[in-house]
Amino acid sequence: MTISPKQLILPLILLLALPASRMAAQRHYIPHVHVGVHGGMSLSNQSFYPSIKESMLSGAQFGVSFRYAEERHVGLLAELNIEQRGWKENFEEDPFSFQRQLTYIELPIMTHIFFGSRTVKGFFNLGPEVGYMIGDKSTANFPYMDLPAVDGFPANRRYEQMQMDISSRFDYGITAGAGVEFIIRRRNSITLEGRYYYGLGNIFPSSRKDVFSASRGSSIQITLGYLFRLK
Repeated sequence: MTISPKQLILPLILLLALPASRMAAQRHYIPHVHVGVHGGMSLSNQSFYPSIKESMLSGAQFGVSFRYAEERHVGLLAELNIEQRGWKENFEEDPFSFQRQLTYIELPIMTHIFFGSRTVKGFFNLGPEVGYMIGDKSTANFPYMDLPAVDGFPANRRYEQMQMDISSRFDYGITAGAGVEFIIRRRNSITLEGRYYYGLGNIFPSSRKDVFSASRGSSIQITLGYLFRLK
């Protein structure tokens, strides 16, 4: 029994198509869904104009996260965080101290770009953030609301920012970060990230007649997180 060339065409096409279909299946990316928690420290200051002498204020930052990735290297990351921000006055050689801690609840929604192997991945996060102030606490070693009674307080130092009430508790800005993710087994991973937030909202009135034309917050955050893969 002889087999004609025409009879060989269909089996040959199927044989060649099988590896191609396997490769296409390997190229298809199954969507990943993660939930997690994270926490760490924050270093912040307040950008005033006219400027004041200040230094970074340390605080805490923690929250929960939701991450969805439908493409191989790009996903979406949303968080709900509590962060302690604010500023610390720099009195240089004078024996005074003052800090004002502002606590925010924050919602960043970011593009998540990731790359690497199945065990270690690098990533970048970038996107907008909105926040609402839920706490305002001032700490000082002198009666800052009654400065005439303070002996030796610098006469040429601006002090209005210590005494003014917050006029806007709503904040918004841009946040960006980079980090590394360590995958433990299949569904568990640990993340380490450094992030910077640049605020665009003012906490004090900012018209021409007001004391400050700008009073915007910014912070550097370093967090350690845990993610669990749901899908």
